[in-house]
Amino acid sequence: MKSILFDIEKYEKPVDLEYLKENGRVEKVSDGIIYSSGLDDAALYQSVIVDKTYRGIILELNEASVGIGLIDDTNAILEGMEVELLAYSMGVAVHEDMSNRIIDVTGESLDGEEAHPAEKRRPLFSPTPHIMEIDNINRPMNTGIAVIDSITPIGKGQRQLILGNRQTGKTQIAIDTIINQRNQDVHCVYVAIGLKGAYIAEVIKTLKEQGAMAYSTIIATTASDSLTAQYLTPYAGMAVAEHLRDQGKDVLVIFDDLTKHANAYRAISLLFNRPPGREAYSGDTFYIHSSLLERAVQMNQENGGGSITALPIIETLSDDVTAYIPTNVISITDGQLFLKSDLFNRGQKPAINVGVSVSRIGGDAQHPIVRSLSKNLTLILSQFEELKELLDFGNTLDEGNMKIVTDGQILLELFKQSPLQTLSVAELTIMLYAFQHDFLSQVPADQIQAFKALLFENASQVSEFENYENQLGQIDELSEAHEVLFEEIIKKTRSFFE
Repeated sequence: MKSILFDIEKYEKPVDLEYLKENGRVEKVSDGIIYSSGLDDAALYQSVIVDKTYRGIILELNEASVGIGLIDDTNAILEGMEVELLAYSMGVAVHEDMSNRIIDVTGESLDGEEAHPAEKRRPLFSPTPHIMEIDNINRPMNTGIAVIDSITPIGKGQRQLILGNRQTGKTQIAIDTIINQRNQDVHCVYVAIGLKGAYIAEVIKTLKEQGAMAYSTIIATTASDSLTAQYLTPYAGMAVAEHLRDQGKDVLVIFDDLTKHANAYRAISLLFNRPPGREAYSGDTFYIHSSLLERAVQMNQENGGGSITALPIIETLSDDVTAYIPTNVISITDGQLFLKSDLFNRGQKPAINVGVSVSRIGGDAQHPIVRSLSKNLTLILSQFEELKELLDFGNTLDEGNMKIVTDGQILLELFKQSPLQTLSVAELTIMLYAFQHDFLSQVPADQIQAFKALLFENASQVSEFENYENQLGQIDELSEAHEVLFEEIIKKTRSFFE
């Protein structure tokens, strides 16, 4: 006799009896978790179905029972109900083309679109690629954000943390980075973990309006979803990214945010009566993030040459980067972008604190021209911050120090960017060239934004600049002809401000 035990036609073929291993029964019901007896052959992360309806995953093994996390948030499960063990681990349904899809942790569509039958199921939990399978990071992942691409660059296959207080623009950096991948042959995966439904809808609306859904996948759980679903969400996102990586694609995956992921796991651990540790987190909190993020790598050519670039987001309290979760993820990643509240409130957006932000790998992948034009920028900004404090106390500075102050003010203005206004590498290089060759010293700081907009407009009207932009992939340094071209465009722009 064949029997469909669970209505999952939307994301996989029906489950026949031959897929089942054994049945058990619910012994105890708690808040979002249950204990079941009779599942002697159960393994961690194996899928179960409760009462032929509700999805679950085995998260704890005991002598007399197994602990199951419920993916479906429900109060309808009672003691004595049947628990059926499926013959496969929890996975996400994937297709060769994952673009323009909004799904949950199992691959089921969330946007009302009719789902196609799944081509395969990708396990949520898989090992990190072997060290002999990965390669050096040597290609840039351009974000289109000037301060990042010049001072803290990111490479394909890198793990770069974004952290800061609430409402400092963390998600905006991620969205801008996704939008900047248009026509860059990069597939983007945005993972929303326990966020408000309205917030996720706003992100989706923005990506659709910018045409970014054509190369993006969204995996989402809202704050009202079960703790287990929130815990599994980033692993589903990484599984989708690995599926695309194995096709030889470059993938960008955003985890927004891992603070909520850690909180969901803490709640699950406490429900399972695991001993609490620092800040009540369980002892394996570091492991759940390291095992996730270390799956983001650059594969070598023998293994397809694909890459996964991970941008995890962490929320801090009162700019405290020494808290448990921020320090954990800082030690796992290859650098961090620290967004500071007072910079944001002063109008410096994106509010990246250059003194604390760092990229430990991306400089090797940075375009050589951008790298040469970015020298000393960090030093200028750090010296400016020191001298600015002296000026705040009414001290007078000599001519050399005033030059540093002026340069710092100009550079900060250049680094201001409006949301969704990303820069191409060509635009970034001509902007940095104008700064490094002292073409902006006579332009008032409050007119730098207008100067920058006019500079890009003038450059876009010159065919030679378009040719330069097309050649960027093949050249490593500016030729004399390029410098003459830059200076002509810059001087033409500057003439409006003299």
